[in-house]
Amino acid sequence: MQNINLHRWQHSHTFGQQNKRPGEIRTLIVIAITAAMMVVEITAGIAFGSMALLADGLHMASHTAALSINAFAYVYARKHAHNQSFSFGTGKVNTLGGYTGAVLLTMFALVMAYESIERLISPVPIAFNQAIFVAVLGLVVNGLSVLILGHHHGAEDGHSHHHHHDHNLWSAYLHVLADALTSLLAIFALLGAKYLGFIWADPIMGLVGAALVARWSFELLKTTASILLDKEISDEVRIKIKKTFEAQEDIKISDLHVWAVGPNIYSVILSVVANQPQTPEYYKNLVPEGLGIVHTTIEVNSYKN
Repeated sequence: MQNINLHRWQHSHTFGQQNKRPGEIRTLIVIAITAAMMVVEITAGIAFGSMALLADGLHMASHTAALSINAFAYVYARKHAHNQSFSFGTGKVNTLGGYTGAVLLTMFALVMAYESIERLISPVPIAFNQAIFVAVLGLVVNGLSVLILGHHHGAEDGHSHHHHHDHNLWSAYLHVLADALTSLLAIFALLGAKYLGFIWADPIMGLVGAALVARWSFELLKTTASILLDKEISDEVRIKIKKTFEAQEDIKISDLHVWAVGPNIYSVILSVVANQPQTPEYYKNLVPEGLGIVHTTIEVNSYKN
């Protein structure tokens, strides 16, 4: 058989995943801040015999571990971007990192709820001054982390259907936001308990915080699971592709699938039926631009078949 140069019809499947994302640097900075705070609180808790400081330090340790998973997802996706064993690149590693973070957030919410109910049933003495100090310190550190991550989830890029979804960054953002919320609620609850005698306020605020964290984590689980399971994206994109094709005379689409292969990037498989079929390249050029479609596979059929 004659040797044919196939480079013209071949293309990379990295889809930009080899590039370092802004979220990676932000996440690493937040990990450093959180880890430093963890060391300070655990050391101070042991040195001064403060269970409140020690407990918050261990809590910081759990979030350092969770954020480290997010950082690992960024690095793994980038390092393996050229690995051909990933059929459509490593874009879904980002989503997997977000899904894992959502699972950890759910566990965190359940622990918060359990401890809050336990303290509501069996109140324990609170060292108010130490606890308030820890809560304020945690709020400052986590507030700084929220500002560093600064993730505007679902920012529009000019298309109503098209969002910037860095699920890995969103997961990290929710972790530090949950911490900041917990610290803020704790401050209000502790002040109410100390000055007004509302001892029940602390566990009630814990339950409120757990409910909010659970809601965030469930939304992230739902979104990331849909992508990991190759669920079709919104009908709006599919309708736009179909209308563009069928606006051409003598073209019908018999089958169409559009799914996400990474943050803000999609793959399309469609089957075209025409009376006078053209080359696949002709139909690829009909796919509307600006939809984030990076991989298109087209099957061409004739009415005469």
